[in-house]
Amino acid sequence: MVIPQDNNKEDLDRRKDIISQVYRKWTEKHPDKRVFNQSLQGYINIRFLSITETIRHASKTPASTGALLHLDNILSEAMIYGKPKAAKKGVKNQKAFIKMLELRCELEGVGTVKMMVGVKPTGEMIQYCITAVRT
Repeated sequence: MVIPQDNNKEDLDRRKDIISQVYRKWTEKHPDKRVFNQSLQGYINIRFLSITETIRHASKTPASTGALLHLDNILSEAMIYGKPKAAKKGVKNQKAFIKMLELRCELEGVGTVKMMVGVKPTGEMIQYCITAVRT
């Protein structure tokens, strides 16, 4: 799959569409919408918020969009990076979470990928956003 490289509106919209397609295919393959993550020793769940936040952020750069082509690997193999952080109080989309976890993994051809995971008061872990880390 060819990822559009420019930052014009057309390429940005195309990258958003690619990310949406990746999640659509992923949810067909994973009807329970979750994957076990080794580092967390628990399931990371995909929700509508996961998709919308990732589309909003990952579509901004070709590298982040390309990272999403490895969604299964990111979800299952990303490792905890740093300490948990409190969810941002002023951010509406983080309101449901008590803390945010940062996980990272290395992808060939992409580099370092960061995944944010929100933890609900029930302990449920929701994939929040995935982006490539600029180096």
